[in-house]
Amino acid sequence: MATGRFLVFEGLDGSGKTTQMARLQKRLTGMGIPAETTCEPTDGPVGTLIRQILGGRISMDPQTLAALFAADRTDHLVTPDTGVQALVKQGHIVLCDRYYFSSYAYHARDMDLSWVICMNAVNAKILKPDLTLFIDVAPKICLERIRAARKHLDLFEKIDILTQVRDNYFAAFERLRDQETVKVVEGNASEEEVEQAVWRHVSQMFAGR
Repeated sequence: MATGRFLVFEGLDGSGKTTQMARLQKRLTGMGIPAETTCEPTDGPVGTLIRQILGGRISMDPQTLAALFAADRTDHLVTPDTGVQALVKQGHIVLCDRYYFSSYAYHARDMDLSWVICMNAVNAKILKPDLTLFIDVAPKICLERIRAARKHLDLFEKIDILTQVRDNYFAAFERLRDQETVKVVEGNASEEEVEQAVWRHVSQMFAGR
């Protein structure tokens, strides 16, 4: 059985991470390396509740919301047969749009980063990404892209929040630099240029596969 891989795309809303994940999937598939995509929050029961909170339809205090994200993540990982952990063990390439660094960055606005890391410790123990790619785009550009794409903004989609979230990402990367493999990709360039930058990091993982 071929060795599976778990790759995560991180970034601010509007950074283009979802687009780059789709481009990577297409490239890998074209090379004969099937890759599956997934995202967080999930479409499961906890993830559905989270989406309602982010959309403003349900009110929830920040600490409870952070706990819900961690619970949704655990469910995402350990669901028998179709969970991320099972797929990777079966030799699949799994590409995920957001993982626990998103929680570190977004929820550390309202509580201590150490608390958020501790809340997700079980998930980090279950499965760490082989590679986390952070698509780095200026918060102002991200917000412009979001506003151009849709009328309604989610809970975290404000310029001051996005700026703080970006700072929190880099604080988390520094805190966990000896425990995680993270590559920062300049995301202000064209989609094609960003794709090539992503591939430079990812291709090393598949050399000789």
